[in-house]
Amino acid sequence: MGKERRMSRIIQNDGRAFIVAMDHGTNAAPVGLERMGEVIELIKKGGADAVLLNPGAAKKYEKEMIGMGLILRLDLPPSLMTKDVHLSRRTFGIDQALALDADAVIVNGGTGMGVEEVTLDAIAETVNECEPWNMPVIGEVVPGGFDSPKELKNVLNLAANARIASEIGVDMIKMPYCENFADVVKYSFAPIFVLGGAKTDNDIDFVLSIKDALDAGASGVAIGRNVWGHKNPGLMTKALAEVIHGGASKSDVEKILR
Repeated sequence: MGKERRMSRIIQNDGRAFIVAMDHGTNAAPVGLERMGEVIELIKKGGADAVLLNPGAAKKYEKEMIGMGLILRLDLPPSLMTKDVHLSRRTFGIDQALALDADAVIVNGGTGMGVEEVTLDAIAETVNECEPWNMPVIGEVVPGGFDSPKELKNVLNLAANARIASEIGVDMIKMPYCENFADVVKYSFAPIFVLGGAKTDNDIDFVLSIKDALDAGASGVAIGRNVWGHKNPGLMTKALAEVIHGGASKSDVEKILR
């Protein structure tokens, strides 16, 4: 199977992707994902394009994922019991991705002393390993590493991370959003998906912030808690899908959510 065919299961004909990240169970027991199979069915019906899963969940919920793209997480973040450490460790490889018929793999990384020496090497090793198999690689790059402080996620640091990941050779990038995001996008060779961030209770403002990211040049989103942690995951998925693929306005979003 070619790389373009795999990527087409994630990025749609309009050049955009709506990914729901559900890989949070390797650092805690996530409230909202107790019945993951049911949530996958809801987001599929709502219009999500792909899911991001760990290998165990990808094996368990293969049937529910039919008709969606699969992005497989190849590394493990620090657990919630580990404080002030933002270093992820790669633990899986191309064998798991091929066996599970993944459409892409994802690895965490980021700049900063104590982080980049391990994680950027892990991304590079993944690119080298996956290239002969035409397996797309997503670099999830965050200044300071996984779950780092907010003050590190400024436009200069994000632009540097996007460029470094592009130079390493990833096919897609997942990273935080910030103001003036167009100044991040212009340095990237690869399409960028913005991550959803911390759980918020202001649904309309959150969905409109995704619209701002798309207007700034992001190619899509990879959202977790703000979808599956929502009181109505199917409805939130529908609102986001309408913004990402349908060009929905603020009034359209308000009608859907209210």
